[in-house]
This record gives sequence, C-alpha cells and structure tokens, in this order.
Amino acid sequence: MAGVHAVTIESAAALSALATRVRAARRVGIDTEFHAERTYSPRLMVLQVALEDEVAIIDALAVAQLRPLIEALAQTEVVGHALSSDLKIFADRFDFVPPHVFDTQLAAAFLGYGIQISLSELVRDLRGVRLTKSQTVSDWAARPLSAGQIEYLVGDVAHLLPMRDDLVERLRAAGRLEWLQEECAMLGDLERYRIDERRAYLRMPGAARMSRRELGVLRALVQLRDTIARRRDVPARYVLPDDVVSGLATLRPKRTEDLAQLRRFDAGARKQYAAAILEAVAQAEALPESELPERPKRPQGATRDSLVGVMSALVGEIARERGIAPSLLVPRSALERVSRELPADTEQLVQSLDLSAWRLELIVEPLRRLLWGEASLGIEGYFAGNPNIRLR
Repeated sequence: MAGVHAVTIESAAALSALATRVRAARRVGIDTEFHAERTYSPRLMVLQVALEDEVAIIDALAVAQLRPLIEALAQTEVVGHALSSDLKIFADRFDFVPPHVFDTQLAAAFLGYGIQISLSELVRDLRGVRLTKSQTVSDWAARPLSAGQIEYLVGDVAHLLPMRDDLVERLRAAGRLEWLQEECAMLGDLERYRIDERRAYLRMPGAARMSRRELGVLRALVQLRDTIARRRDVPARYVLPDDVVSGLATLRPKRTEDLAQLRRFDAGARKQYAAAILEAVAQAEALPESELPERPKRPQGATRDSLVGVMSALVGEIARERGIAPSLLVPRSALERVSRELPADTEQLVQSLDLSAWRLELIVEPLRRLLWGEASLGIEGYFAGNPNIRLR
C-alpha cells in the first residue's frame, strides 16, 4: 500500500525486536489470518501489527514461538476491527488476551453504523480510502506471500490507529465513550473465551428429552470429547459426532460390546476411545442424585419463538429510543437463552442475559417486568401515523 512502510517478520530475532517496540508503544493495531477447518482452535497463519510508522507482517509459520509478541501486547492498547475472532485465537492458543483493547466495529455501532459494518466500509467512510479486498478467500498457508496478499494484509491494519482517534472523539461527543469502554473491557477478559461446559452439553441433540442421569452421562462425555479434541488439536466432531455422543448418553454402555449398538460409531473410534468412554460413563453413573444436572426447563419451540419475539419488540423499542441497533443492545442469542432457561429471579435473568453493565442498566428491569407479567406491551400513536411500542 502506497505510503505505508511494511516489514516482514520471519525470525525469532526480528520478532523479539518487534516485541520491544510493541511494549513501548502507546497503542498498536492488529489483525490475524487463520485457517479453522481442521484444528480444534483456528491455526494462526499471519499476524499483522500496525505501529505509528510501519506495519509488521509476522509469518506465523516461519516464527515458531510467538509468545514474546503476545505478552508484549499486554503492555499497550490493542486496536482491531471485530476483535472477538482474533482474541479467541489468542485465548485458545496462548491462554492469554490483551487486557486493553479497542474494537473499531463496536465503536462504529455505537455511532449508528450497522452492527456488522465491515472494515472496508468504515475505512471508506472515515478515511476516504477504498481497500483492495481481492484476497478475502486467499490461502494463507501458501508461501511465499504474494504482492497482492501483502497489500491486503497491510490494508487491514494501516488505518486502525487514526480511525480509533476519530471514533473516540465522536463517541465522546455523543456521550457513549463509557459504553464502548465497558464492552471493550469485556473483550479483554480471558474468561469470556472459555467454553461454557453447562451450555455445551445442553446444546447436544436430544438433551431436552434426557433424564437427569442421562444428562450426567452426556456432560461427562462432552467433557471427555473436548479434552481429546484439544489434545489432538482437531475439531470435536472429528473425535465423536454429536449424534454419537447423544446416543452414548442414552445407551449408558457398561461393556465394550455395548458400543457396537451405535451405527455411526465406527470400529476404529470404538477401539481408540472405548476405555475412556466406559470410564467417563461409570463415573457419571456413580454420581449421587444431588450432583446430577437439572433437566432444562424448555418450552415448546413455538412458545419459545413467541417469547423471543415479544422480548425482541421491547428491546427494539428501547434501542430505537437511544439510536442504536437492537442487536447491539441485546443480541438475539441472549434472548433465546432466556427463552430456554426461563430464569426465576432477577439474578438468574442477569446470568442468562450475560451482558455488560450499561446494557443491563437499560434492559433488565423492563424485561423483568414483561417476563414476570407485571407489565405488558402496547402500541401508542398508531392513528397518528407514528406507532411506537410502549411498556405499560
């Protein structure tokens, strides 16, 4: 990219020098390119770091040990666009995420841009630059990197730092900088990227119909599968498909011969995992009743859809009043979680929503009153041609 000095990092010595500069920097921009199809966690191929005066392109295949740079990121503010996927890689691969982050996509959403605004759209609007996006589906494992790939990599980080400053000023003027800071603080929390084991096994097919004992076995098998997949660095489904795990939970095998009853559980996998599976099942069978998972309260599908729709209407109106996208205020996934878990008190509602403080302040009490039947939704201004939903 014209006017931007770019360097390629392909050795431990060069990475160490870059890490020293990063530790001393007030802020840096980052982006990653990765492959995620055949590994437990996405495999990092390229990491781009933007400093004030240059862009460093780190070849993650050539530099075996990235830890010095990753740890250096803890000493500065890390700026990126749609940072969650990048930080998830750091959490999975290095058990670390930088604590001080700034997400330009989130910042733009608080200023009325779409919640999923792309980097190229934001750069065009704020910087008047059109990025070349011809390498979106590039093979980042190929070496050497082509000139087109280098241009693409530089473009993805070269504008992050000046855009960050522009967005901060706009957010401060709009009185929403603190909202963004809360969201970014959550992005920089390592626990955010941990697997929620409770929800992981409840998402398995057939979980809603299982007994508490079967759920206990299912939980143990899901944890076992995840442990194996992480150790082998393969997707969990490569170890055991979801339907096989659910089948094992209802079968509750006691002997190796029992495993042959599952059609999709091939002989190779049975031989490889039989002992571990039987041990996990036996441990779950030995649990006292008090330690077994509770059966999820789960309304019928149509009822859940209606409940999510009603909650969405309330969220949409509160978001409209504040000029932000409803999905920024409360993601649909959070409303779906509430519809599945049916929290019984305000504390459980807060846990089900799993939102930042500014969102909870706006939404918890209205949503609680609606769900508890203490208030209802109505439409005002219909005949005036300006219909709005109101909580009554």
